[in-house]
Amino acid sequence: MKIRVVLADDHPPTRQGIRAALERAPDIDVVGEAGDGAAAKKLVAKLGPDILLLDLVMPGPKPTDIERWVRHNHPETITLILTAHDRDALLAEMEAAGAAGFLTKDEDTLALVTAIRRAAQGEALYTPEQMERTRRWREEVGQRWESLTEREREVLRELVAGQSNSAIAETLSVAKKTVEYHVTNILRKLGVASRLEAAAWVHDHIPDDLWDDEAQAT
Repeated sequence: MKIRVVLADDHPPTRQGIRAALERAPDIDVVGEAGDGAAAKKLVAKLGPDILLLDLVMPGPKPTDIERWVRHNHPETITLILTAHDRDALLAEMEAAGAAGFLTKDEDTLALVTAIRRAAQGEALYTPEQMERTRRWREEVGQRWESLTEREREVLRELVAGQSNSAIAETLSVAKKTVEYHVTNILRKLGVASRLEAAAWVHDHIPDDLWDDEAQAT
């Protein structure tokens, strides 16, 4: 029996190229394509594929939310990440959410086909190097990030955008002293000495996908 794949990527030329490469394999059948996260969920629910090949940067639901939904509602579908964004935070988040593997788009066709076949057999595809990256990120970055409250993340997002304490206070409808208090806590929790260092820490370690929904809306 063929391995049934749903391909989710928001760039049609990319989907076309991946589909053409996969369908040269006699045991793989691309049964659906999605250009955003909502469409990916609908196709998984409708088609029940063996593999969801999921890009990380698309319109719609966050990839972590998609994967948790798949694991809860369609556990027979195995998710493989195929992305151009090979960042430790994304790797750690998708591994925790339940994805079976994390592949980059510079993989050659043979490696991608082999990964799909192995995943369809129930194998986890994380390399020792990826697991070490995941462990290190959780220890060095993840714990600091998780220590921030929702309000502190809101303040941090404005801080990263270069806003002054007065401007942040106006945006969040709080007193300037409250913002100063939050900024002090943020610097302490992140282990940095200044606003510039805090902004650099976020830029180096935290992709947009990890901002919570409330912070994204501000």
